[in-house]
Amino acid sequence: MIPFNIPAITGKETDYIKEAIALNHLSGDGIFTKKCSDWFESRLHVKRALMTTSCTHSLEMCAILADIGDGDEVIMPSFTFVSTANAFVLRGAKVVFVDIDPLTMNMDLKEVVRAITSKTKAIIPVHYAGNSCDMDKLMNIAEHYNLLVIEDAAQAIMSEYHNKPLGTIGHLGCISFHETKNLNCGEGGALLINDSRFIDRAEIIREKGTNRSKFYRGEVDKYSWVDIGSSYLMSELNAAFLYAQLINAETITYNRINNWNLYHELFHEYSLNDYIELPMIPTYNKPNGHMYYIKTTHLVERTELIQYLRANGVYSVFHYVPLHSSPLGRKYGFFSGEDQYTTRESERILRLPLFYGMSANDVKYISEMVNRYYKFVRSTS
Repeated sequence: MIPFNIPAITGKETDYIKEAIALNHLSGDGIFTKKCSDWFESRLHVKRALMTTSCTHSLEMCAILADIGDGDEVIMPSFTFVSTANAFVLRGAKVVFVDIDPLTMNMDLKEVVRAITSKTKAIIPVHYAGNSCDMDKLMNIAEHYNLLVIEDAAQAIMSEYHNKPLGTIGHLGCISFHETKNLNCGEGGALLINDSRFIDRAEIIREKGTNRSKFYRGEVDKYSWVDIGSSYLMSELNAAFLYAQLINAETITYNRINNWNLYHELFHEYSLNDYIELPMIPTYNKPNGHMYYIKTTHLVERTELIQYLRANGVYSVFHYVPLHSSPLGRKYGFFSGEDQYTTRESERILRLPLFYGMSANDVKYISEMVNRYYKFVRSTS
């Protein structure tokens, strides 16, 4: 069986974890946390990078920083993970879901404009599969309506929009290091702060609402509870693991992009674009090889293909069930405009195995199995 994912391991993770243990500092903000933060600030040129326990918690911090409260509205695609919505619902917001562009699977910016009201506080683009939204257009919309942009860049580490790293363009950006992501530490995240007015408060929120960071820097003679917050610090063990990934980020990304490209080339060689829809990458986007997906004709065909691949040793999976169709999505949000593409596209998408260290032979085998299904199974059924 070729699994859908194997978490990346570079070889130095265990050494760095042992080093963290030897330093007798296992909680957050030790040497390895600083190494990770420094990597982001120097590599991505962000004003401040705060390591967190998860991308979910980074989004929750953003909701607090944005002063989201009862009656506020936030705009996001329905085709996303529940964390994108949960973070703002927890603060009392109403979630306004908008339709997606079927070519990119990112939210349709025309629908975003139509969804803006006097209650709108923020727009949350989700860079699906590491494929960027058109951030210039989105930032112009946000500036015109005086709204915050919070990038859910969970899948987008090392992806770029016009040579700008995703997560660094909006006012705030959130990254995931879950084991399914290109760079991982099992569970972890980062909050990227691109607007300096949020730096001081973000440190406080992350430290349970205290100004302890200022105390450690000698800026105050004692620390106290000064704001709301929670325990959002990544542990040193996770940071040690993550740092081993960060220093190999280029190698990991290069490997994944090569396999993504190989899938794409083989499907064109097999003329499978006559049967399935292949991913489209806009010219403004430099992707990170996070995910290779195809789109079947309809839900029944996708189910049959998943079963066929599993019978032949390939574990493929579908993705999000649109949030607006869920019980909590209906309770805490609503769909703005017409659901022309979100549900339809979500029922067609199929994700194929793609992970660091995956061999070219594996990609060739999987592609051949998809080809056999369409040429010899689907055509006769």
